[in-house]
Amino acid sequence: MAKIKMKKKSTSTDMTAMCDVAFLLLTFFILTATAKTPEVLPVDTPQSTVQTKLPADNLSTLTIGKANGKTAVFFDLKGKDVRKKALEFMADKYNVSFTEKESEEFGLMESFGVPIQNLKAILNMKAADRSKAGQPGIPKDSLDNQLKDWVLYSRKANIEVNDKELNFAIKGDAKEQYPAIKQVMDILQDQKVNSFNLVTGLRGKNF
Repeated sequence: MAKIKMKKKSTSTDMTAMCDVAFLLLTFFILTATAKTPEVLPVDTPQSTVQTKLPADNLSTLTIGKANGKTAVFFDLKGKDVRKKALEFMADKYNVSFTEKESEEFGLMESFGVPIQNLKAILNMKAADRSKAGQPGIPKDSLDNQLKDWVLYSRKANIEVNDKELNFAIKGDAKEQYPAIKQVMDILQDQKVNSFNLVTGLRGKNF
């Protein structure tokens, strides 16, 4: 007796719904993503196998690298209110005035590297233009040690706002000479800041 042959059906699948979901997810991530602001002073940090995360807040980062061919130090401080309070202290110290709008902008900006007398010009720039402005770094010599004052008043501001001691991190370029790093360490230690983090890049282990 002859066998009955079953008619084969198409195995194609309608992917319309899957494509819709994929495009919805893609649209969601594009709309919610935040563009990364370029670093004002990009540095190539030394490599290390140690994996220790920096604190998410109560942190000040001192970046050391080359700006306009010279060693410069840039300053960063976490927390809008802390930044505004530190700016207020520095403005009183150096007799420089800032508008409320400039103070708000300073509370939101990233690291900077200019004397406080020139900070107004940086605040009035667009965020994308600040990295192109050729900031020379914060003065740190014996005659004009503004970096020391930023450290001092940032600690004072953080205690006043958060009631916590401020943490510090040094982010130095791998090509920088030791004396440049030591000068920043000395500024911290002069103010009894003997515990701070050194920022490094992650190096893979060889097995």
